Amino acid sequence: MLYSTKMGTYPVSAPERPSAPVSAPSPRPRKSRAWIWFLLLAAAGFAAYKYYPQVSHGAAKAAEGAGGVAVPKHTPAVPVVVANATNGDLPIYFTGLGSVSAYNTVTIRSRVDGELINVAFTEGQLVKQGDLLAEIDPRPFQAQLEQAEGQLLRDQAQLENARLDQKRYETLASQGVIARQQSDTQAAMVHQFEGAIKADQGMIDNIKVQLGFCRIPSPLTGRIGLRLVDRGNIVHAADQTGLASVAQLQPIAVIFNLAQDFLPEVMKRYRAGQTLPVEAWDRDLRKKLATGKLLTVDNAIDLATGTARFKAEFPNEDDALFPNQFVNARLLVDTRHGVIVPSAAVQHSPTSAFVYVVGEDNTVEVRTVVPGPIEGDRASIESGLKSGETVVIDGVDKLQQGTRIEARTPSKK
Repeated sequence: MLYSTKMGTYPVSAPERPSAPVSAPSPRPRKSRAWIWFLLLAAAGFAAYKYYPQVSHGAAKAAEGAGGVAVPKHTPAVPVVVANATNGDLPIYFTGLGSVSAYNTVTIRSRVDGELINVAFTEGQLVKQGDLLAEIDPRPFQAQLEQAEGQLLRDQAQLENARLDQKRYETLASQGVIARQQSDTQAAMVHQFEGAIKADQGMIDNIKVQLGFCRIPSPLTGRIGLRLVDRGNIVHAADQTGLASVAQLQPIAVIFNLAQDFLPEVMKRYRAGQTLPVEAWDRDLRKKLATGKLLTVDNAIDLATGTARFKAEFPNEDDALFPNQFVNARLLVDTRHGVIVPSAAVQHSPTSAFVYVVGEDNTVEVRTVVPGPIEGDRASIESGLKSGETVVIDGVDKLQQGTRIEARTPSKK
């Protein structure tokens, strides 16, 4: 475009118009590759279809020749621990916490007042019934005895004289020399002296008893405890502490509690006259301390705990039990005969109990069983399993029907 002025003519460019937006070039349509992947998958499926029957057929022939079930070679054997089912006896115990109690306990006390002049025992000594334990000063009682015996002699002399007078009065009264009343009075005097002599004799016997109490023997055979009073002290019959205590340890008793639900079965055998063995174990149930028998059952159930108290007797010849010792008492109530397996072999499903039985080809079979009582690490099987069969007791979480296993026996501790 030309623009004219006085100065001349100049070319002038026209104003630029906004250009239209340039659209991006459209992509060229690519050829789809989905058919390539389809061909590859089809080829893989065809190869598997052709190759797998040959492999499975060869594995089946190998398994058939071995007499077992075909197991893919790539499946590893599961390591487990196995044990054999055996025929045996399974004792059934009721276990309760108890404490040892001395069969008899006696506190040695003085029955008279006086000075303790002799302590004849050693603390902790085993004493027999009748052994001398202590002596009280007997001299005051000996003096009282002599005084009472003197009183008795005096009254005996008066009685003798009164009897002689009575004879004379009876003779004179029969002759009418004296009144009959005087003779009767003399007879009453005789009876009075006889009563005095009786009282004197009773006093003498009482003092002899008191004198005997000055020697304190052991009332039973057992172990004596610590000395509570030393020699030279004045002891009294009213003292509450006593001199010492003697506990009978042979036999010894264990008092334990069992739940009231066990009581009917125990009482049925107890009333039938059966001897029910009782075992005393330590607090951890690892060591058996002694074996005894059930002695008696308490006459009431504790409302606070719902338990009944039982008392058992133990010979305790080896002094394994000690008074106030805490133990676990195990009462034997029954013995089951049959197939016994470790309790770890018995598994439970929502509907039944089962075990994994090991076959000859080292594969496991899931076998439904009817379990019986379980005692500790042993369980009885009422049906479903035979003696001699092998069951898995450890490693069952990786097993199922037909799993191949690598069996080993439990390690001995």
